[in-house]
Amino acid sequence: MQNFFPKRLLLSLAGFFLAFSVWMIAPAAYAYDNPELLPDVQTPVIDLANFLPNLQEETLVQDLTNFEAETGWKLRVLTQFDRTPGRAVKDFWKLNDQSVLLIADSRGGNLLGFNVGDDLYQFLPRTFWVELQTRFGNLYYVRENGENQSIVDALKTIETCLNQGGCKVVPGLPREQWILTFITSVLGGAVFGLAAVPRKSGQIFAWQWALIFSPLWGILFIAFGIGPVVTRTAEWLPLFRNIIGFLLGALVAYLSPVIGESANSET
Repeated sequence: MQNFFPKRLLLSLAGFFLAFSVWMIAPAAYAYDNPELLPDVQTPVIDLANFLPNLQEETLVQDLTNFEAETGWKLRVLTQFDRTPGRAVKDFWKLNDQSVLLIADSRGGNLLGFNVGDDLYQFLPRTFWVELQTRFGNLYYVRENGENQSIVDALKTIETCLNQGGCKVVPGLPREQWILTFITSVLGGAVFGLAAVPRKSGQIFAWQWALIFSPLWGILFIAFGIGPVVTRTAEWLPLFRNIIGFLLGALVAYLSPVIGESANSET
């Protein structure tokens, strides 16, 4: 019992000394508002994470400078990893309602983040920024194209939309998104075909049931299969494929009872 308290005291002192040593050796944490990380000269790009090669950064700086001079929209880029100037960039760049700040940080699940001025929402709605982030900042896109190209592609999309007077959705139809629209088109056709299967003798097409189920197959085919295609691209091939997918899905579903009956009769 007498040895218990000195031993416990020694363990406490050792733990305190270890914690104090780690605190003294560890690097100082960067404050949320750290203007020391800002450059001495004015530039629209601050690449603290070194995502951009030097030549590409110079080209991007010139492009953003020219775009601001021509249109008045202020696009700024901040890349960061373990260090960030935080709120100091607002005063450094004098961000306002006509500004867009793209923040690239690879520590999260998505590379890109956007701080958008209020004046831009009448040309580019909030859903546009969500889609822009998910398209160019997701892990698969970054893995295939690199952080630098993800940043450049997102900025080019913003510039294109602002030059043409605004966009409700992000232009372009990625293959993954088209596949999703094709699947919903086929499902819509299947619902249509099953609803149109004759339920009475002598009936060829049950148009009443097809009309009753029209909200379901209409949403799958028109809203989810056709809408995303025609609003994002002027190419006819994805639209043609989705229409063919709808017709094939409807035909297979419509003929499935006939095929089933013929199979049962043969057995």
